[in-house]
Amino acid sequence: MIVVTGATGNVGRPLTRALAEAGEQVTAVSRHAADVPDGVRHVAADLAEPAGLRPALAGAKALFVLVSHDLHAAGANPADIIGEAAAVGVRRVVLLSSQGVATRPFGRTRIAMRAVEDTLRESGLEWAILRPGGFASNALWWAESIRARRVVAAPFGDVGVPIIDPADIAEVAAACLLNDRHTGDVYELTGPEVITPRQQTEAIAAALGSPVRFVGLTRDEAKAAMARSMPAELAEDTLDILGSPNPAELRISPDVQRILGRAPRAFADWAARNIAAFR
Repeated sequence: MIVVTGATGNVGRPLTRALAEAGEQVTAVSRHAADVPDGVRHVAADLAEPAGLRPALAGAKALFVLVSHDLHAAGANPADIIGEAAAVGVRRVVLLSSQGVATRPFGRTRIAMRAVEDTLRESGLEWAILRPGGFASNALWWAESIRARRVVAAPFGDVGVPIIDPADIAEVAAACLLNDRHTGDVYELTGPEVITPRQQTEAIAAALGSPVRFVGLTRDEAKAAMARSMPAELAEDTLDILGSPNPAELRISPDVQRILGRAPRAFADWAARNIAAFR
């Protein structure tokens, strides 16, 4: 049995589906009740209290760990999740980490994530670590304004990074959970091209078949909006990358191609599949 945390999110949902379609027994973990594919068990648990995962982990052979934003809050210790998994006999853990652990290692949130990585490496378990860059699904932050006013408001309109489709992350995670040849590897996951917020807006407009106007935000305006859904320090870290990506953050990684045997999906593909959110 494989346990997927964050099972209702942009990565966890397609991962849960992929594992179930592969014939695996799957337990989907999320904070609240949720619809899951037929044959998948759902367990409600809060990862901020790792001991609450024990019922979900009983009998599991593998675990996918997605550390959500609230686990970076003061007093949280997400590394305890690894200890809980080891204590009940889980053999393999795939951790969704962050590209910033390597590219900007000194921020508090990245130090916290590196501590989770280090705990996993030292746990004695089989492991793989995924370090994605920005997610294509972050464009969903714009969904309400596009639906209401056909407007995208974002900072750094002409600064791009190679954002990745969460479905590609899910496919890579499934490969790492199901195949031991990935044990002990760290994968950097990016999309196939550098794309700016203005270009993302154009791709959404093309999928809609309707013009969408781009409006630039200042950094402070963007931080105030982001801080409503994530810790302020994490918002600062994110804006640092979006506003001034370093060469490592602009690099197109070969790892999706290496693992899946195909190129990563373009942002336009993500926009076309998710266009209902913007109508």
